Amino acid sequence: MELEITDPHYKEKCNMLQTLYSVIDPELMVNIVDLGLIYDIQLPDDQTIHITMTLTTPHCPMGATLQEMATRAVQQYAPGKTVETHITFDPPWSADCMTEEGKRQLNASF
Repeated sequence: MELEITDPHYKEKCNMLQTLYSVIDPELMVNIVDLGLIYDIQLPDDQTIHITMTLTTPHCPMGATLQEMATRAVQQYAPGKTVETHITFDPPWSADCMTEEGKRQLNASF
């Protein structure tokens, strides 16, 4: 996920993204940001945070767990706000979504 510096919520979204680095995929042992699973963060109002994320596969056995972990991490960052985390497969995840750091952590050459 790339943030636009012109976004009025840029700083807050950066902080939330930093928080999401703490969410580790228990199967791959890489955080969900470097895996490229976070697609978007929206703040439609002062009390709501929408996170759009994906999974490496629609049949990921850890999907619900990763979704809950992402929600909890952002709730800890922004207590009192409503955090809604949505899973999408559009576009489908591919190794191209990963950061260079994520690829390095997996020792992968994608």
